[in-house]
Amino acid sequence: MVDMMREIERKYETTDDGAPSGGLPELAGVAGIAQVRDEGVVTLDATYYDTPGQRLAADGITLRRRTGGDDAGWHLKLPVGPDVRDEIRAPLADALPAHLAGLVRSRVRGHGLVPLVHLLSERNVRHLLDDDGTLLAELSADRVTARRLAPAPGDPLSWTEVEVELAEGGDPALLDTLEPHLIDAGLRRADLPSKLARALAETDPRGGGRKPGKPGKPGKKPGQKKSGKKAAAKATAGDAILDYVRRQITAIVTLDPAARLDTPDSVHRMRVATRRLRSAFRSYRKVLDRTVTDPIGAELKWLAAELGIDRDREVLTARIAERLAEVPVELRLGPVAARLEIWSHARRTGSRDRLIGVLDGERYLALLDTLDALLADPPLCPAAARPAAEVIRKAVLRDYERLADRLGPALDAPSGPDRDIVLHEARKDAKRARYAAEAARPALGPPAKAFAGLMTEVQELLGDHQDSVVAREALRELAIQAHAAGESTFTVGLLYGREEARAAARERELPGLWAEVSRKEHRAALEP
Repeated sequence: MVDMMREIERKYETTDDGAPSGGLPELAGVAGIAQVRDEGVVTLDATYYDTPGQRLAADGITLRRRTGGDDAGWHLKLPVGPDVRDEIRAPLADALPAHLAGLVRSRVRGHGLVPLVHLLSERNVRHLLDDDGTLLAELSADRVTARRLAPAPGDPLSWTEVEVELAEGGDPALLDTLEPHLIDAGLRRADLPSKLARALAETDPRGGGRKPGKPGKPGKKPGQKKSGKKAAAKATAGDAILDYVRRQITAIVTLDPAARLDTPDSVHRMRVATRRLRSAFRSYRKVLDRTVTDPIGAELKWLAAELGIDRDREVLTARIAERLAEVPVELRLGPVAARLEIWSHARRTGSRDRLIGVLDGERYLALLDTLDALLADPPLCPAAARPAAEVIRKAVLRDYERLADRLGPALDAPSGPDRDIVLHEARKDAKRARYAAEAARPALGPPAKAFAGLMTEVQELLGDHQDSVVAREALRELAIQAHAAGESTFTVGLLYGREEARAAARERELPGLWAEVSRKEHRAALEP
């Protein structure tokens, strides 16, 4: 069982590197706070770990071993959004627990973890309580002493900071209400998101870090390019596609811990990122050399298949169960729901263990290293140097033409298995055109967004058609099993007929939708 909590807090710095100029404010009577209870002082002793190149810190992740307080142990914090992090805890031990090591593997890989910073905090804690004595938030003032441990021991530095952390289930609006009172007491919002980030910035042996007591100014990250319409207009095709590729790679790496933790929809989102990335390689082969990207695409196809190995079964089971729930009770003959559960269970693959095995495997980690290498040394073709809009527009229209060539014959073909196969391939082409248009949005603007929307409509219609084809295959298996067990197959046959009718309805809708999508003005909107 993973011990995980969502941490919502804000950090404040003193204006003079000492205690707040007016002391901690009296907050009783503010925003439903009936009582402020002094919990005393606790000493927290923490060692933070990272790779020598600070791969965790680069993504805002902190990993520490801490003693003191009521939560001594190993703590891993993953950023969720401003002021929000997920904290995963493990009991105190000398070595990093295996499940926490797994959660950072997509970042660490073979680089190893070393003690990076030591932090000693004298924490003065106050609990903010409501009328019923329920904890609303914790207010703490920390006197921090930090010392860098790697690449070489450094001199200690000290500062004071104040934290306000919501209790579990607390209302984030409370933080907004309390902030003016803290500012009036001589505090300001911390410039950096964590104690570790400040310690690293102020002890950077290369120099150039933030000076103690002086807030930093937000600006561009190293290598970050200017944003806005002017930048988009000047961007090359290589700039635009590499930015899209980078976002998909970041999504894969970022979603890895969530997939390991079985966070809802995380595996699906990770799978979509792999598909988007592979599709970009195929659509923009004039920008990225396919002799390099084709082998990577093959590995992405493997990863997508592994990520979807049980999801497809779950989606199919849910579809049939939903259709069964629509059948009137008097028409549900035999143990159809139980038969469906037996059928679904027999196709489970031990997906959790298998998924973790894939994510811990050398093949997956090698793929991540290959993707890093791709970004570090992009295999750009000559067209990558041309204006983004010019090259990307042609790629989107090329994918559209590919879809049109596929759908034309399919619309004229009679219903049946052969048409089902062609429509399934057309669905893949629609998805590819949609992803190409999504990647084109920074360069082409609203027309690309609108075009992606049209492709999504086609993809969803064809997807529902294909799901019906697969559902009928499953229902036929169910009917065979039910018949062999001496059960009624009436209801399964009814469901089969309804799926057949649904597929026929989608086939009737397709010509009208395609006529709308194919209107000249939609394509013309992509033209300069």
